[in-house]
Amino acid sequence: MERIRKCLLKKPSKNDLNDGLESESEYIERWTSVRIIYYTMFLMSLGFSIILTGVWPYLDKLDPHAGKEFLGWIVGANPVGQMIFSPLVGWWGNRLGSIRLPLLCSLALFSIASGIYACLELFPTHPKYWMLYSRFLIGVSSSSVAVCRSYLSAATKVKERTGAVSMVSLAQTLGFIVGPVLQGAVTMFGEDGYPLIRNRLHLNMYTATGWINVFMGILNFCLFLPFVFKEKRIAAREAMKQQGLQSEKETWKSMKPDYLSAWTLICAFFILVFNFVFLETLATPLTMDMFAWTKSEALYYMAWIMAVGAILASAMFLLIDPLCRRIPEQQVLIWGGFFLMVLGRAIYIPMSDSPPKLALAENETLSAMQVEGISAYVYGSNFSDVRSNLTREEFGYTGPVSALDAATFDDAKGDLLGCPPSQEWCKTTRGMTITQFLIGYAFTAIGYPIGVTLITTIFSKVLGPRPQGTWMGIMTGSGCLSRALGPVFLSTIYTKYGLYWTFGSTAVMMAVTMFWLWQMRKRLIPIPYDISSKGDELVVVIAKQEQKKTLDEADQQLSGNFKAADS
Repeated sequence: MERIRKCLLKKPSKNDLNDGLESESEYIERWTSVRIIYYTMFLMSLGFSIILTGVWPYLDKLDPHAGKEFLGWIVGANPVGQMIFSPLVGWWGNRLGSIRLPLLCSLALFSIASGIYACLELFPTHPKYWMLYSRFLIGVSSSSVAVCRSYLSAATKVKERTGAVSMVSLAQTLGFIVGPVLQGAVTMFGEDGYPLIRNRLHLNMYTATGWINVFMGILNFCLFLPFVFKEKRIAAREAMKQQGLQSEKETWKSMKPDYLSAWTLICAFFILVFNFVFLETLATPLTMDMFAWTKSEALYYMAWIMAVGAILASAMFLLIDPLCRRIPEQQVLIWGGFFLMVLGRAIYIPMSDSPPKLALAENETLSAMQVEGISAYVYGSNFSDVRSNLTREEFGYTGPVSALDAATFDDAKGDLLGCPPSQEWCKTTRGMTITQFLIGYAFTAIGYPIGVTLITTIFSKVLGPRPQGTWMGIMTGSGCLSRALGPVFLSTIYTKYGLYWTFGSTAVMMAVTMFWLWQMRKRLIPIPYDISSKGDELVVVIAKQEQKKTLDEADQQLSGNFKAADS
């Protein structure tokens, strides 16, 4: 534990203590607590994302009849729990005047719920509902994000705020991205894995993610014990000193935020998270449909793609601060964040000359035949012009399949691969290319970190030094609502209407939000912080008013003199 404490320590420079607000030991304790908050935010995001690429094949294994629409409900259960309980946990933290107990309870629940997810094999009846229940409880535990954000705003000075918020955003984004990478890393266990309880419970590539969450949750619980985590609040103290006021309440009540700007940023945060999470939700089934990947291939390749995305995201976090020194934060948010996200959605609209491979029984059968040198592979399609080296037949082809005996059919390896005919659009739409998918994902990996960091940063500055628990709870709730609605709404659109409606609607959604942010750009600025500057402005205004009054009186006196002379 002592080694962990040394890793968390941050020693101050001479400039950090010049304001006289804290001693060196208080500074170190404050930044230790802030870094623990970074890890907590990372873990809450990881707990949501670590199952995203594996939940579909895991659900399909436990209950083959669950379907992709139930997948949307499982993914959405996490943010629903977080959305419902975030205001309650925030209120609880405000009443206690401390975040320790709410966070300890949340982390204990997180570890228990993750253990349930890892042990779903122990529930022989209705495993899909147990999976739904476990994801909901993990969402409830993630409601601690609101009090974490509120504490971060209270525990940092104004000059530290942008960097601290950027690091929290980095931690959250890395949690979203690293989760699927860890899922890919544990594919080495395979679907069967290693028995923990013979014939009942296994450590495999699905359950391993739950055990990772259990271990990391217990570690996070220990970090919030009193001998490690000590709450230090400094924002209100800084505001009191600069404004010369006597109480924290008097300080923040003297500074009213721009509510329209605050609500604009909350809505923008909703749209941004909505578009990011739905892609992670659909990435595995989308690639399996478009590129005919197996479950293991989808997990493996998506792990590498998301690993590269994590590197891009990390690079962007390092560039945000230098960019914002040269370009206003609002401009970086609009053009670096939202515009790239619009491009990322638009580029996913199908551009391939060929349709996706349909998951037909004759494909699997003839694939096995081809291995034995019996016949060519058949590509099921409705298109009349398919540029491919595969034999093209009309959809509904019933040729050589009947010539194959049942034993050969049973020997066809794996599940049916490709776009399932039950999704009607698979028969009539063009497919997506792997190049499209990679470029679109790259735009997302760059645009999302910029957007989420600057929205949170600008939001914190717009609110000022006031207690931000309620407002951060609202922003957290908006993100939760988007993570709940996104997977359910868009997985339904994807299943029923296909790629054009899915990615066309999200591109329009992002473009409209970008346009509104452009209209609001001049109002997305921090509220005045230093009362001395406001006093100087007031003196200037009063002086101008007195000068104008003097000139008016002089004009009236001259007019009276002229009238007297005329008479």
